[in-house]
Amino acid sequence: MSQSMQNTQRPLLQVEGLTVQYPGLTGLRRRPAVDELDLTVFPGESVGLVGGSGAGKSTVARALAGLVEPLRGRIVFAGRDLLDCSLAAARRRRRAMHLVLQDPYESLPPNYHVGAIVAEPLVIDKLVERRLRLRAVVAAMELVGLTPVANYLERFPHQLSGGERQRVAFARAVVTEPQLILADEPTQMLDASLRCELVDLLDELRERRGMAVLHITDDPALAGRGCDRLVVLRGGKIVEQGPTAQVLSRPKHPYTAALLTATTATTKVA
Repeated sequence: MSQSMQNTQRPLLQVEGLTVQYPGLTGLRRRPAVDELDLTVFPGESVGLVGGSGAGKSTVARALAGLVEPLRGRIVFAGRDLLDCSLAAARRRRRAMHLVLQDPYESLPPNYHVGAIVAEPLVIDKLVERRLRLRAVVAAMELVGLTPVANYLERFPHQLSGGERQRVAFARAVVTEPQLILADEPTQMLDASLRCELVDLLDELRERRGMAVLHITDDPALAGRGCDRLVVLRGGKIVEQGPTAQVLSRPKHPYTAALLTATTATTKVA
């Protein structure tokens, strides 16, 4: 997405001064997990939130999804501040975003078959009439490449490969046609070839459904496959951000350069 296009649109997500601090031992000074974070995502845009372990990336995703309570800040999504409205209103608005977790071996309920897993968001939020659910589930599974659908509907997660499980997670994410996908290291548990394949799939889903994506990862080069912009997080603070090509080719902060060097070295070893 070009800068000129951004200037003509209202942000889909606008985060201002987001601060999250987890409870700790009393009497000790604690550094916030996320510290005064400002972040903007426009409709249809893909933004990569990158940083090493402990940078605060997953905490950002959990705060956006309502799984942790921020100490302060604003989360304005689709024109509504989710931290300044009732829980019911915030929940209704969050139906238009979906969190995809990093571990497909843990995030899928083992006692549900694939059809029920993909349909779960429709059931919980009562978004589609019961007689139309199967049609929506089939369409989502076809979109993520779980075909022939009939071969997957009645299977359980333990009967699937890691890549297939994450495709199920993607299908569950898109079945409600959300405006924003929060992809929290969605390929972390997979090998290098599958990571690239699923990142490309995520970008394809974004283009076909017109949704925005916040791609959270420790690998800036991987995020660069589909992201318009990169935001680099270290110690809960943003240290660099900009167009993807610019950040990857001319990193301004030493931490960004170190991330790129580390991930390149890891890829060569693999």
